Amino acid sequence: MEPARRARPRVVSLVPSLTEAIAVSAPGLLVGATDWCVRPAGLDVTRIGGTKNPDVEAVLALGPDLVVANEEENRAPDLAALRAGGADVLVTEVRTLDQAFTELTRVLLDGCGLAAAPGWLDRARAAWDAVPSSPHGARRAIVPVWRRPWMVLGRDTFAGDLLARLGVRNAYEHHTERYPRVPLDALRGAGADLVVLPDEPYRFTADDGPEAFPGLPAALVDGRMLTWYGPSLTDAPAALRAALG
Repeated sequence: MEPARRARPRVVSLVPSLTEAIAVSAPGLLVGATDWCVRPAGLDVTRIGGTKNPDVEAVLALGPDLVVANEEENRAPDLAALRAGGADVLVTEVRTLDQAFTELTRVLLDGCGLAAAPGWLDRARAAWDAVPSSPHGARRAIVPVWRRPWMVLGRDTFAGDLLARLGVRNAYEHHTERYPRVPLDALRGAGADLVVLPDEPYRFTADDGPEAFPGLPAALVDGRMLTWYGPSLTDAPAALRAALG
């Protein structure tokens, strides 16, 4: 028989988005998080390394009732090692907005034991439900996520789904890879109407990114609004629409 989980479970998060969601919704449950978990500001928990290289022994030493992870952000061998050490690992998959809402509900209610969805999650659903429908692919965009080498959004991504809901079609949405490396000349010749430049994971700025695409309008966007699935979803529709123009 499996041991009963504590009334207030000890939770370790390996995903920055989920760290913020848990910390805001259930203060006091988190006992560990990665070095990249920078929100909410002032989060006081044990740091256990990066998303791609967590210190498995440090995680296990915290005695977590639950470790929250993501199939894209975290490596399968690390998750297997945590399970082998006795940890209960909840692995999320978030490739669309609908999946984000489903997985956030699963993490917060099933994983963390909240009795009801937090208010911000209901507000986020309402904010996205209120987004006016746009003609699919009204604009076609290149969405770099890294430079040197250039990498862009490909198929089946959460950020791509958010953009599509705002009428911006990812030029590489049908690529065989989710984050393909594409030479700059090919990007310039992709026939896009727009280049969308988030400030994470690569920090594109007005002086670092737009100059690579002469003659193409550039939209600098808050990477958290485009790629995080948590409390930021409440403000994301308005923030992204304003940035996309």
